Amino acid sequence: MTTEPFDDAPDFEPDEISDRSLLTAQTRSAQIEAQLEVDPSQFRVLTGDRPTGRLHMGHYLATLRNRVRLQDLGVETMILVADYQVITDRDEIGSIADRVRDVVTDYLAVGIDPARSTVFAHSAVPALNQLMLPFLSLVTDSELRRNPTVKAEHDATGGRPMSGLLLTYPVHQAADILFCKANLVPVGKDQLPHLEQTRVVARRFNDRYAGGRQVFPSPDALLAESVNVLGVDGTKMSKSKGNTIDLAMTEDETAKQIKRAVTDSNRTITYDLDNRPEVASLLRMAATLSDRDPVAIADEIGDGGGGGLKRLVTEVVNEHLRPIRQRRRELEADPGYVASVLAEGNARANEIADATLAEVREAMGMVYSAS
Repeated sequence: MTTEPFDDAPDFEPDEISDRSLLTAQTRSAQIEAQLEVDPSQFRVLTGDRPTGRLHMGHYLATLRNRVRLQDLGVETMILVADYQVITDRDEIGSIADRVRDVVTDYLAVGIDPARSTVFAHSAVPALNQLMLPFLSLVTDSELRRNPTVKAEHDATGGRPMSGLLLTYPVHQAADILFCKANLVPVGKDQLPHLEQTRVVARRFNDRYAGGRQVFPSPDALLAESVNVLGVDGTKMSKSKGNTIDLAMTEDETAKQIKRAVTDSNRTITYDLDNRPEVASLLRMAATLSDRDPVAIADEIGDGGGGGLKRLVTEVVNEHLRPIRQRRRELEADPGYVASVLAEGNARANEIADATLAEVREAMGMVYSAS
């Protein structure tokens, strides 16, 4: 693969994405999709999750399926289990080892192939994290404080002092992406500011420390179609709210959870994103998993009401997840294999990170010999 940036790749301010810049990113993303069909070997993707709990339907629809698609196309894929980022905004991290194991198990169950994708953990790759030091010298505190995620997380604390790790979260993400010289990052449009901060870090490092030589690429965004689904309580699907449909749930647990789902009193089911978001979310979930039109599903249910909708969604979800859950049970029965996948991925990530750090030290004139 090549880590050269695309000549026509747009540069954005890291804290603000204009409509014009978003359109440019969408256009570039469409061009990349076409290139993926022709020569996927020119790309290296970095993606991942914080191990805050088992993965759920929101993760599956928004990211997991796309990762498997990219892997199957032949794109070199690096998947990060961001265990260090769990402590970014939390005092208690619980049984982090169990959570990491659960996430890796979910990855393998949905189709991530360790022979084609590298699965690794933050804390197991020291050289990745060491890149934070030179990268921090390339950004200002005002740039970090303007980052939308940092602002949102800080606002959510109710005035609680911000941790240094939360403030530097965008730089940590830049290290995640650049340590392996990823040139493509699947993101939603709300994550574009993070990616633009990474582009700024890469450009400034190349200019300031490498004399204009390209040590790091400027990664592009691969903007996927949004398939966000609501939790069963009608708010964003989140493990902390207990409103998720976990990939690891049994069929009975899934049925009970979907039965709790918020709908409305209108017995005629219609697909109306603006006026009936909870109903629309359930329809969209069923449509995406069954490769159908949500309007057609709504017409099929007709005046069956919320009960009819929930029964159909339950059937579709359980049918789609059945082979994934079977694979997950097999993996749970073989924890040694799951551990070996992570160990091998960590070893591979360390090879890459060590080589990148050596190149960084050379560029910065920090290689010292005994002579």
